[in-house]
Amino acid sequence: MQITGNTIFITGGASGIGRGLAEAFFARGNTVVIGGRRKALLEEVAAANPGMGFIEMDVENPASIAAAATELTARYPALNVLINNAGIMPFDNAGGQIDEAVARRIVDTNLLGPILMTSALIEHLKRQPRATIIHNTSILAYLPLAPTAVYSATKAALHSYALSQRFMLRDTSVKVQEIAPPWVDTDLIKRSGDPRAMPLDAFIAQTMAGLETEDEEVIVEAARPLRANQGPNEHALINGFNASLIANPIPV
Repeated sequence: MQITGNTIFITGGASGIGRGLAEAFFARGNTVVIGGRRKALLEEVAAANPGMGFIEMDVENPASIAAAATELTARYPALNVLINNAGIMPFDNAGGQIDEAVARRIVDTNLLGPILMTSALIEHLKRQPRATIIHNTSILAYLPLAPTAVYSATKAALHSYALSQRFMLRDTSVKVQEIAPPWVDTDLIKRSGDPRAMPLDAFIAQTMAGLETEDEEVIVEAARPLRANQGPNEHALINGFNASLIANPIPV
């Protein structure tokens, strides 16, 4: 994508990867608007980046999505980039009972949220001379983390949705890109400084460089072997990956 001269809306833009992307795009002269549930955090990010806009909204709520889309297109008619970044990652147990309310929140936030947010803005984006939709999935779409089975499944589903959406928009001005982060040291799980987690600033720098290309998927170098998790060795790789995390757990 062209990474300057855009008007960009980022869901979940008040923390973690969302904030990192927001500030990186803002530093390059783009108009940036962040969305999220926590007004105090939105105000904090906007105050740290004078001129950055924000909208209080909840991607888990279809009415909130519709209201945000109406406000965005009215206030920012040049809006041409949507970054579906908001997500939650509660741990679960696919080998036991699943909390239905928590599972529904994960699906509504991580999968239906991006689908409905894109749907609410798609006709507006099609009217722009150039536009981009960026879905933030996860390397766990390809290599599921067993203790976050529902989260991993929603990211796999969003990856699949992006493939279909990219094809359906092939003859329009709208491009679809996907970023699939590895474990990045943010508050999505717990910011711990664990050496296995990629530092946020390094992830943002490599991701911005990748987004500037025509690549449909932007995968940082350290995560490429995990993205290649396909074929007859898939089960052995998944089992080994999860066994290693049982032996050396993720800090929570």
